[in-house]
Amino acid sequence: MSQSDHSNVATTTTSSCDDDTNGDQIKTEVKLEENVDGVESSEQSLTQQMDEDEQEPEPEIDIVINNVVCSFSVRCHLNLREIALNGINVEFRRENGMVTMKLRRPYTTASIWSSGRITCTGATSEDQAKVAARRYARCLQKLGFSVKFNNFRVVNVLGTCSMPWAIKIVNFSEKYKNEASYEPELHPGVTYKLKFPKATLKIFSTGSITVTASSVANVQAAIEHIFPLVYEFRKKRTILETKEKPRANL
Repeated sequence: MSQSDHSNVATTTTSSCDDDTNGDQIKTEVKLEENVDGVESSEQSLTQQMDEDEQEPEPEIDIVINNVVCSFSVRCHLNLREIALNGINVEFRRENGMVTMKLRRPYTTASIWSSGRITCTGATSEDQAKVAARRYARCLQKLGFSVKFNNFRVVNVLGTCSMPWAIKIVNFSEKYKNEASYEPELHPGVTYKLKFPKATLKIFSTGSITVTASSVANVQAAIEHIFPLVYEFRKKRTILETKEKPRANL
């Protein structure tokens, strides 16, 4: 074989080796690009998921005030028998030593004692309770009593709300043993006592919560306090719970 042939073979071998090397480099670059694309796609999906979590609106809880109890004084002695005989929508309860009087607007009931002390129940707001109290005082004034409206104050407020999910009340009561008590033999709900603002909450497994406090503002503050606590123990409602307890307007 001539020298020229040997050189051709060498050249051919070298070029083939170069092709293999270039091929390996191309494959490596392709793999790196695929890995980079995979990382970028995973980061994009994670970012999208985080954006969706951030964009998910927090549920708005509708608090319903069911009853506002107020008390006031008319600063005069009241003849209960005369009120029972001449008053409208009046009932004399001799065993309790008082007279009950009712109004249609606002729909409330007043308990009247001879000392001039009166309690009013059934209002759905503090303003409505004050309007009802003044109307009761006006009714007594029309019956001939020298009434002076005095010492009006809201004594008790009952509010309810419904969470958009059910609550694991057993686990909740176990974590908050100092504030919560759960006795299923006596009551189906957990009793949670809040010191500030002073309020008592009844928490049910269906997500329904009732609050008793001294004012409407304290009821709202109690719901704001309990929401993050029960949120930790949320669960999906069953079909039976959904039928028995319809979801509140949120």
